[in-house]
Amino acid sequence: MLAALDDGFPDVASMPAADVRAAIRARRSTPQRLPDLREAREVTIAGPGGDLGLRVYRPHHVESPLPVIVFAHGGGFVFCDLDSHDEFCRSMAVGVGAVVVAVDYRLAPEHPGPAAHEDVLAALHWTAAHIGVHGGDPTRIALAGDSAGGNLAATVALAVRDRGGPPIAAQVLIYPVIDDDFDTESYRRFGTGHYNTTSAMRWYWQQYAPHGTDDVRLVPTRAATLTKLPPAVVITAELDPPCAAGDAYARRLAADGVPVRHRRYDGLFHGFLTIPTLTATLAARTEIWAMIRDVLDPATAGRRCGDPARSSVSPSADRR
Repeated sequence: MLAALDDGFPDVASMPAADVRAAIRARRSTPQRLPDLREAREVTIAGPGGDLGLRVYRPHHVESPLPVIVFAHGGGFVFCDLDSHDEFCRSMAVGVGAVVVAVDYRLAPEHPGPAAHEDVLAALHWTAAHIGVHGGDPTRIALAGDSAGGNLAATVALAVRDRGGPPIAAQVLIYPVIDDDFDTESYRRFGTGHYNTTSAMRWYWQQYAPHGTDDVRLVPTRAATLTKLPPAVVITAELDPPCAAGDAYARRLAADGVPVRHRRYDGLFHGFLTIPTLTATLAARTEIWAMIRDVLDPATAGRRCGDPARSSVSPSADRR
């Protein structure tokens, strides 16, 4: 699977952004099965740059209100959209038992950072004010994202802390693009031949942050401290160039007193969770959905937040 993905992925660093998007869309296949939902509704809200599209997924759960996940898709800040991650969001809504609000944020380079960050923040504010109409609990909102979306979830979590709300219950960072340090061990070992490449990552950052990355809205590690952030679920993949940065961010969160559940999937690569045909993906999803359910469980939330000693990084994340 990794060899096929690596061979067929376009050389994004040599292409204009519009051509990259067209090439990525052409690679999409129709999912064999879409999880059934009670509702998948398109919503348009007023965003910082104009109309902002959301897709609200509500599962067939009798409990009400349900926890909520505001989700930012990956795609190097340049490509992907609501449709690219539709199956994943549906599966997450069903697997976690949560209302999922997916954000169709503005893409670079037409809209460089922090445009995407501000869009996800606007979506969070809308969710906190209106999600009750869709069966969601505004007191149990998690920010989540994969890849570039993991970066957006992390930076918005910081913005919420620093701007005084709305309160969020958790942050879920799935193989997040934490920073632009290309000299980590995982970049050195897996920067070529492993689907996501160093050259592609450099290009993504050039599109998203053409004026530099010295801004906490772009790179969460620019924050002076990570204290008082919500509990975190951090997922990394061993064969992914950004893996080491994600592992380090989980350790820094824990060191700053944030409860952390960190799972590194050895032998797997960037983006594997959005490939439902992989047996390993189905097993990993089951485990991750359980982690998210636990971090959003009101019965344990108070104990978690009050007991940083429960913060833990899985042993597999310490073997580098």
